[in-house]
Amino acid sequence: MEEIMEYLPIILPIFIAEVTLAIVAFVHVQRHPHYKIGNRIVWSFVVLLLQIIGPIAYFIIGRSDEE
Repeated sequence: MEEIMEYLPIILPIFIAEVTLAIVAFVHVQRHPHYKIGNRIVWSFVVLLLQIIGPIAYFIIGRSDEE
């Protein structure tokens, strides 16, 4: 238990950033109908299942410039 408490100040901000990024990306996927590659279902799974890589991939290659 002491080992977890020792690393908590490092792990907690990373976890919060990861969850926030996933939520923002998922909401964006659900609200916008246009994507460069794929569709809403594919991007929903990518964002939610690939942890921090999925949301970053969505914002870099999946999100369309059309709003």
